[in-house]
Amino acid sequence: MIKVGVYGASGRVGRLLIDDLAKTEGMELAVIHIRKELSFPLADGITVTNDAAAFLEKCEIVIDFSLPEAAQILFEEALKNPKPIVSGTTGFDTHQLNLLKTVSEQMPVLHATNMSLGVAMLSKLVNMAAKKLDGFDIEVVEMHHRHKKDAPSGTALTLAESAAAGRGLDLDRVRVSGRNGNIGERTEDEIAVMALRGGDIVGRHTVGFYNDGEFIELNHTATSRNTFSKGAIRAARWLISKESGLYSIADCLEL
Repeated sequence: MIKVGVYGASGRVGRLLIDDLAKTEGMELAVIHIRKELSFPLADGITVTNDAAAFLEKCEIVIDFSLPEAAQILFEEALKNPKPIVSGTTGFDTHQLNLLKTVSEQMPVLHATNMSLGVAMLSKLVNMAAKKLDGFDIEVVEMHHRHKKDAPSGTALTLAESAAAGRGLDLDRVRVSGRNGNIGERTEDEIAVMALRGGDIVGRHTVGFYNDGEFIELNHTATSRNTFSKGAIRAARWLISKESGLYSIADCLEL
């Protein structure tokens, strides 16, 4: 039985992970990490802590859906007590991304901005389309619920990176994340990533390829957050037997 620790257990996906792990054969929830007091019922025998070091002592693999600052503490502690880590946290800054890479040199780490099979396939299709649709303008639009803190979403940036890679472009050089005023015509290599927020939208991502006389739009809509929790559990089962390294959800799904 694989002992799983859920880091960021009080979040939306964290709560779903608790429920889904209870129904998963061969895996059991051993410990959860929360920032404050426990505000929901929990089965007997599960350790509850707000200390990252104590958390790591109780599990064989970590599933992290927290905030960047909390994940940073997890990564720093994991350097002292390495454990396989599946992380779906988004919004990392440069230092946190570098720390993630350092951690992956000592343990297997799978980081994905989106754990769903559909988004992984969409990313692959976006890359293929960007290569083949020469001259088409590329625009990415993402929609999420009003409570989401980071923008653009990590998934939108991942999709934009796939498009840029298909064109042989550096996304940091060509990305536009807002337009206002008399900004002039759209540049040839520009890739726009726009964010919309409202209501309780779980997540919708559209990548459009626009040309004179025609356009193609590829989109993915998440209708339930269980897509992310179940995808993370599948990734954890796959990751636990891997060697140290930084893996993607595409690696897990062999795409």
